[in-house]
Amino acid sequence: MQFSNHVNWSVFDFLIATIGLVSLGFLLELILVSVNKKRLRNILITALLIVFLLIWVELSVGIFGTPIAGD
Repeated sequence: MQFSNHVNWSVFDFLIATIGLVSLGFLLELILVSVNKKRLRNILITALLIVFLLIWVELSVGIFGTPIAGD
């Protein structure tokens, strides 16, 4: 929005982005504190990051065509 007219986020878009990033941070912290086995911790962190990125991409461009897809 600052550099191009092609990006047009509303307050709701910023709210969803904030909720997603804060949730990711809390879940990462939870995994780091509660999982002792290094291999399991790495698997869970990788899975969490993949899920987060897939949701983020779906919200932004709609690669899967779900009802939550962006315009």
